[in-house]
Amino acid sequence: MRDSFLVFGQPLIEQDEIDEVVDSLNKAWIGTGPKVHKFEKDFAAYKGVGHAAAVNSCTAALHLACLTLELEPGDEVITTAMTFCASVNSIIHAGGTPVLADVDPATQNIEPASIESRITPRTRAIMVVHYAGRCCDMDAIMAIAERHGLKVIEDCAHAIETEYKGRKAGTIGHIGCFSFYATKNIVTGEGGMLISDDKAAIDRCKIMALHGMSADAWARFSDAGYKHYQVVDHGFKYNMMDLQAALGLHQLPRIDRYWNHRRVVWERYMEAFADLGLGLPAPVEENTRHAYHLYTIRVDAACCGVERDQMLEALRARNIGVGVHYLSIPEHPYYQKRFGWKPEETPHAMAFGRETVSLPLSAKLGEKDVDDVIAAVRDICTTCSGAAR
Repeated sequence: MRDSFLVFGQPLIEQDEIDEVVDSLNKAWIGTGPKVHKFEKDFAAYKGVGHAAAVNSCTAALHLACLTLELEPGDEVITTAMTFCASVNSIIHAGGTPVLADVDPATQNIEPASIESRITPRTRAIMVVHYAGRCCDMDAIMAIAERHGLKVIEDCAHAIETEYKGRKAGTIGHIGCFSFYATKNIVTGEGGMLISDDKAAIDRCKIMALHGMSADAWARFSDAGYKHYQVVDHGFKYNMMDLQAALGLHQLPRIDRYWNHRRVVWERYMEAFADLGLGLPAPVEENTRHAYHLYTIRVDAACCGVERDQMLEALRARNIGVGVHYLSIPEHPYYQKRFGWKPEETPHAMAFGRETVSLPLSAKLGEKDVDDVIAAVRDICTTCSGAAR
């Protein structure tokens, strides 16, 4: 039993970030300003794209990306049943109709064959989600998109470092959307980013992210002189603040160090749990880079003697924070009521969502933390399977 609670996904905040936030406070520029603009440039350079727009969440990024599709009532966007609700909600908010495809049972990524089976004359786009940091089968998905004249939006909330056959996640489809939420691989507290080589699309996203105005606050109030603005569309309040970008500016250069730390933890988990009967993540595919954002196990009493919710409760009782990523989208009452979706319609996502547990995996984990997680999981499986016998 740990003496203190191990918070799931706790970020590593170092002194440089703290000093940068204090610098923003001392300069009294805390809204959208020079640090946001620098973070955009740095992130675009990291991804090797021409344009980036920083916003206040990945949810905002996904909504803005969907707005670039100019969806009409009845237009459909296909996405995965194994995702956070933000992916689906962004399609709804943009005026589209989400259509759910099932996932590959090994990777939990959207299955190309399931995408193809859902395409109708009203399909306008595909929104892929690189689940847990593993890239989707983008060759097959982009081929489907090209055959049917569809745009592809990449939900890269888990996939900042992810690569696929020499290409970085978020640069393969039309627009990539990223998250810097507190549990993500780079953190700004809350925050998100859109990237694309389509300048017109990113320019539109930037306008829509700040009330539909033609100039942001930095352009209006900087020492270059006051800039008048015009409202050119009915936009939103999605802008990132310099206080947030102050964190990201120093997190981004450490991205490989943090990634390598999580990789080591991932490999320790894989070795430690190999004999327990748990469902473990699939091996990393050749010619790809996994972001190691989530480490998920499948817990099934028939295989390891433990029910999923029993595992959740037992880990928390041992002061280990856990997550569930995710109940499949059709499990939620709102979507059942609005769209008539049933979990059985995407059976692979349903089965995974009812068995999955996410274990702590972050750059802040120390060796003792990892030891505690391993010991707790092994003890639970041994105790419960013994009791079952």
